[in-house]
Order: sequence, then C-alpha cells, then structure tokens
Amino acid sequence: MTELWTRFSKAFLIQDRWKMYLEGLGNTLLIAMIAAVIGIVLGVVMAMVNYIHKKSGKLKIATKICNFYITVVRGTPVVLQLMILYFVVFSFWDNGILIGAITFGLNSGAYVAEIARAGFESIDDGQMEAGRSLGLSTWQTMRTVIIPQALRNALPPLFNEFIMLVKETSIVGYVGIYDLGKIPGLIQSRTFDYLFPLLIAAALYLIVVLALTQVLHVIERRLAKSDRNQGGAVNGKAK
Repeated sequence: MTELWTRFSKAFLIQDRWKMYLEGLGNTLLIAMIAAVIGIVLGVVMAMVNYIHKKSGKLKIATKICNFYITVVRGTPVVLQLMILYFVVFSFWDNGILIGAITFGLNSGAYVAEIARAGFESIDDGQMEAGRSLGLSTWQTMRTVIIPQALRNALPPLFNEFIMLVKETSIVGYVGIYDLGKIPGLIQSRTFDYLFPLLIAAALYLIVVLALTQVLHVIERRLAKSDRNQGGAVNGKAK
C-alpha cells in the first residue's frame, strides 16, 4: 500500500500535478463545447437544406454539396482531419485549442446532420403545409414551426453526441494540444510511471461522462413526462 500511495502521489500530488489534470480537463471540455456548438449549427443547417429540398424540390445544388460534405467527413478518420487542419490549413495559427474545436465541430456537423435529419423527418408533413397555408414563407415555417419541434425530438441524441465529443477529443494530444488525454504522457516523462497517470486521466474522463450521462437521463425523463402531459391534455380535450 505504501508503494501504491507513493506512486499515486508522484502522479497526482507532488509539485501540484493535480493542477495539470484539471487544466487539461478544462481544455477538453472547452474543445468539446465549442465543437458541439459548431457541429449543431452546421448539422442543423445541412439537415434543413435536405429537408427543404425533399419537401419543395428547391436547393438542389446546396443539397448535393451538403451530402458530399457528409460523405467525405464520415468516410475519413477524424485524426487525419485534425492533422490536415492543424499542420496544413491552420499552420499559420498558434491556437491549438481552437483548431481542435473547429476540427471536431466540422466532424461532428456531419453526424449531427443525420441526427437533425431524423428530427425533421419525425415532424408530420402537415406542419409545413399548415404554415404555408397561413401565409408563412418556407423559411418562416421552418424557423417558427419545424425547427423547434425537430430540435426537441433530437435533443437526447444531440446531447449524447456531446458526450461522445468529450471522449473523442482525447486524440488532440497527437498534435501537441494540451488536453486531458495529453497529460499522462507529460507526467510519465517525469515520474517514469505509466500506470497511475493513465488511471487518473481515465478516472476523470469516467467521472465527467457519468455526470453528463445523468444529465441526459434527466432530459429524457422530462421530455417523456412532457409528452405524457401533452397526450393527456389532448385526450382530455377530445373527451
């Protein structure tokens, strides 16, 4: 036990190395949050373009561009996308955290597009027709009627995508970005102990993911409760 405590102390306590883990964790969460915002905006826009094309036949070229983008991004490893953006596209830029966030945001957008597409397709076709019959334009109908309902339906899988981002961003250490996945290697070079730095980083990832998973469960329960209440209200009116 004494030896294990000594190894833990070297990996976490001595020279305030716990601060390194916290700083890395903060950068991990920052990258994931920025990437999530970029991914949601990009994904919803692409899903909306496809939805409008499906319902009205408009935006044909934009739809082809979106589908091409989704195919390329989903068909290539994210680590290669990271290297291309870090070493080529943004080689002049010295902000690794933002480059990592942009990379994962662009990657996540392709997956969010499929999630949002499912959300749009869950909306009854009559919603668009009803909006147009009230004199609303296609965009006005999308903005005020379709998008709010679609995002509500897609909220649980979107939050799950954020949880996946927290874990997937660990590869940014490959290009030297200072995140939680990078910290064990830095501490290992000082303590020559590989086990405890890896276990500590794994434990921190696990704690964050479990906490976020609990938040997801709360969201799912509230949405389910809201659906039941709406269903009860409709049945009550029907009576």
